[in-house]
Amino acid sequence: MANGEKIADLEPFKARSIIEELRKGSVPADYVSFFTVGRDNWLSFIEDDLANYIAKGGAKVRFLHGNYGDGKTHIMSVIRHIALQQGFGVSFVVLTREIPIHKFEAVYQAIVQQLCGNFKGAGIRRLLNRWLDDLGSPKKPLGKEQISELSETLRNLPGMNINFANGLIALLNNRFLPLLEGELHDERIESRETVFRWFEAGKLTKRELKPFSIFEGVSKANSKQMLNSLNSFLRFCGYKGLILLLDELETVIAQAASIRNAAYENVRLLIDNTEQATYFHIFFAIIPDLLLVEKGFKSYDALWSRVRSIGQQEQRLNYRGVLVDLHRTPLKSKELVKLGKFLRQIHQISYRWDAADEISDKLLLNICANQKKMGLLSEVRLFIKQVIGLLDLAEQGEKIPENTDLTKHIVTSQQELEKEKVEKLRPSWDS
Repeated sequence: MANGEKIADLEPFKARSIIEELRKGSVPADYVSFFTVGRDNWLSFIEDDLANYIAKGGAKVRFLHGNYGDGKTHIMSVIRHIALQQGFGVSFVVLTREIPIHKFEAVYQAIVQQLCGNFKGAGIRRLLNRWLDDLGSPKKPLGKEQISELSETLRNLPGMNINFANGLIALLNNRFLPLLEGELHDERIESRETVFRWFEAGKLTKRELKPFSIFEGVSKANSKQMLNSLNSFLRFCGYKGLILLLDELETVIAQAASIRNAAYENVRLLIDNTEQATYFHIFFAIIPDLLLVEKGFKSYDALWSRVRSIGQQEQRLNYRGVLVDLHRTPLKSKELVKLGKFLRQIHQISYRWDAADEISDKLLLNICANQKKMGLLSEVRLFIKQVIGLLDLAEQGEKIPENTDLTKHIVTSQQELEKEKVEKLRPSWDS
């Protein structure tokens, strides 16, 4: 559970915040453990891979495969939680119109902005400040000789790009060396901000970067070096490696051919980078269409040649394979009922009422039966929407019989989810 917390320990405000997030179709990252049921096989093999392969120097790409509502984002959140617990640096990026996969610079910027680890908050700036704080303090700063030795070590780290190393060295000098003759304190602060912006993939001129011996910004051409350097620095700071989670890759299908090709080229680039990397794991969330339709991966030969095999499903599930097939391993009714009980308990705490008296286990089973009858049992998001909607009605005084026909309620909820799906896939960033 989140930080060892149990559902019964939740304060009403926090419980209500969780319910509100679930209404919007997402699970709060800090509380994914409350809602993780029926995925033990996938998660245990992923957990083993992280601990005994990636942390030992391996690298891997996996695709989380499922329809809209099958729980891909949720599983990614769980993987993020596991990886952080194991001591990895983790970045979870949702691909949107602001972070389109066809613009690698934007994706890299999001990667470093969403970076999490053994520091408060998120972002590479937080990581760098934690590193500097651990090295010394104003009362016990590093001396010139220590800075010189550390600088040499940074330049010679495996996979370290010289610009990345020089950025780190610039921060060391900025933090620990005394002001130069005529240098103002505000100028020191401004210089530090410039270096931080470079690490965050901000747009800077060569003139601004020259004083720090940094000669280029982040680009598609140096993306491999930059990711390797980030990972190398994480390893230097004591992390076991870098885990990258990229969600909602399917939005690319609705784009123009030129945009799709650029996007697929960047996916190929990330896969190629992983094949030559160490201590590195990438997860992509995809829907079946990306493997099946003509506008999917098969439309770009350079990518399809690398992922063709994952589209050829075997009869038996391979839990160590590249494809984490959530669509073929849907939750069972008893697992959904268990999830429903968690939702009921959180809703009860949120609104201070006796939810179990109105929404019984039998009614939760009836929700499952109705979804199964309509061929929708695998849609976890739909089930969550059903349960919260019925809890809301019951809390407001409406009586809901245990054997009630929920077909109309399911259709309404499904229409709402379909509307969300259409909005997600709307071609709105063809630029």
